[in-house]
This record gives sequence, structure tokens and C-alpha cells, in this order.
Amino acid sequence: MSEVLNDNELARIAQRLQALAQTGLTYTKDAYDRERYEELMGIAERMLTARFDLPEATLKNLHKVDTGYATPKTDVRAIILHEGKLLMVQESDDKGWSLPGGWADIGDSPAQAVEREVREETGLEVKVSRLLGVWDRNQHGHPPYPWHVYKLIFLCETLGGELAISHESLDIAYVDPNNLPPLSLTRIVPEEIHASIRSIRENEPVWCD
Repeated sequence: MSEVLNDNELARIAQRLQALAQTGLTYTKDAYDRERYEELMGIAERMLTARFDLPEATLKNLHKVDTGYATPKTDVRAIILHEGKLLMVQESDDKGWSLPGGWADIGDSPAQAVEREVREETGLEVKVSRLLGVWDRNQHGHPPYPWHVYKLIFLCETLGGELAISHESLDIAYVDPNNLPPLSLTRIVPEEIHASIRSIRENEPVWCD
């Protein structure tokens, strides 16, 4: 009996096809191989646009910018605790709650990236204390996504500033980590939060997929 693939498995196949095509186009010197890699890229783009209801032009433009050897994208997130409660932001796009953070920018170190994101999203000045985990987004129940992403979660210490809602957020609050609000699952899942809190309280080693 043939195997039926679920959405996450189909997304991973499309991610892999896109990565193979991008890397092949970067290194091939053969005109015929280039045609094959371009066709493979087209197949991956059609799979991704069909699954995620994205305009094909959007993916084509992104893939033109993202050249070279294909690697996962990097998302950075901050664990900030105050009197046992966890700082979270409510995202404007899906109304779910997440840890402060976002994409790491070119030119930033991982610590600089998460400190900048926290400042922009919450108004707080923070300093990274330690890395809590390196998570593969494909492995922990996030909704399917067009790109392969590594998520870096850091423990951050508050240095100053005042809480302020950014234009990307609806609300900001310290919440009980044992009673989490509805999460923005595309950004964070309960397992990642609970494992991070446990790592802090029990001084466990860094999580690494």
C-alpha cells in the first residue's frame, strides 16, 4: 500500500528540492545541468505555492535573492523572566502569543540579533545570559512552512527600558509559564517554552536537535 504524506512531510520534501536546486545552480558549470536545476526549482516553487497559497512571483523573487549554498534560516527568541513569569508578545497577524524575537539579520551575531529584536518588540534593553536551545522547526509540531528554520532560544537578563508595544504586536505581558495563552504556533510551540524553562530551573544542558 502506498504511503500517504502529511503536510509537514510534503513541506520538507519541497524544502529539500528547493535547497538542492539552489545549491546546484550555484556550483554547476554545465548548461544542461543548469536547465535541470532550474526545472527542479520550478517544481519546488509550485509545490510550495500550492501548499501555502503564496503568489508564485513571491517565491521566485525570494529565491533570486537567496543564492549560494542553501542553508536553513535562523530565528532567535528570548526567554525573559520576572518574578517567575515569562514575557510574551501577542502577534498582530494571527493574534497568538510568542516569545519576543524574529529573524537574525545579516551582520548581527545571534546574541546581537535577539537583543535587538527584544528592544524593538518590547522596549526593554536586555543582555543574553546563555543559550538554552537550538531547535529544528521541522521536528516539533510547528505548522508547515516554506523554509527550513533553526530556532535559537536564549535566556536574557533585563538591563533597563520600559515595556512598550511595537507596531507588530497587539499586547505584551508577563504570563504564568504553566498557564500559557494561545500561542502563535508558527513561531513557538509549548515544548520549546517548557524545555527552556526547565533548562533554567534545573540547569540542564543546552537543547540541541
